[in-house]
Amino acid sequence: MKGYGPADPLQSPRFAGISTFLRLPHTLHLDGVDVAFVGLPFDTGVTFRAGARFGPKAIREGSLALRPDYNPAQRVAVFERVSAVDYGDASVVPGFTERSYDKMTEVLSVVHESGAVPIGFGGDHSVLLAELRAAAAVHGPLALVQFDSHSDTWDEYFGEKYTHGTVVRRALEEGLLDPARSTLMGMRGGLYGPGDLDDAREMGFTVLPWDDLAQLGTGAAAAAVDRAGGKAFLTFDIDFVDPAYAPGTGTPECGGPTSMQALALLRACRGLEIVGADVVEVLPDLDSSHLTATLAATVAWEILSLIAVAMPESGT
Repeated sequence: MKGYGPADPLQSPRFAGISTFLRLPHTLHLDGVDVAFVGLPFDTGVTFRAGARFGPKAIREGSLALRPDYNPAQRVAVFERVSAVDYGDASVVPGFTERSYDKMTEVLSVVHESGAVPIGFGGDHSVLLAELRAAAAVHGPLALVQFDSHSDTWDEYFGEKYTHGTVVRRALEEGLLDPARSTLMGMRGGLYGPGDLDDAREMGFTVLPWDDLAQLGTGAAAAAVDRAGGKAFLTFDIDFVDPAYAPGTGTPECGGPTSMQALALLRACRGLEIVGADVVEVLPDLDSSHLTATLAATVAWEILSLIAVAMPESGT
């Protein structure tokens, strides 16, 4: 093991103890840390069902079912390459979006400045703006690789500029993203008009609706890695996955990928230079079977594995 890693499940059963992500140590000390998992319990930016503020807790609970040491699909012994911790949750101000952005950005900036990669647990997708503000302040404008059933590029919703459906446009306006290096994947369902996707293309983003992505397969995700060509933020809205496999989300869209397809596409991002990532829009009140939280935890582990693949083995 390189540094911080999970508790030994053969010494302490997975259902025992405090529920940190993957049973990693909870610490605010970042010396020797490569990856820090950070909860972002905020859902004031939603436009339909609220409740994703409880997503971080659910994802941590969902992670207890995982055996995280070795990822056979990515052929990597994760904690021989990365030292990871659960950094706890950022503070937010319920009901006040911009003040919450400030608080989340402050916490995430500490992680970035330490040299660690934060992986965020939402929370609704509006938390992405705080994440990108913190990341771009250290790394400059980033490529965005987005798995989502919506493009999140509206200009406003009910006259409000800061929602989970406007966050990508706001990030672009603030100069946090390089659209020519960015790919939005998985869009589907009804739209308010053709401009919902056309606008994103006019902004310079590569947009791959699910009907196209389903035909192109993992090669499209690999092409997104090539397009990124440098430092990138990977964001995974759990509603990217068909609600048959991820029912616990606030704005579900039928006709999407299975969990198997979604994980295959994510694994195809091997080689992406990830400087920040997240999993968002888990709404545990609609997730009585815990399918969604377990899938979200698996997604976060797969992202951790992508980071591990890119790092040298311990002692080399």
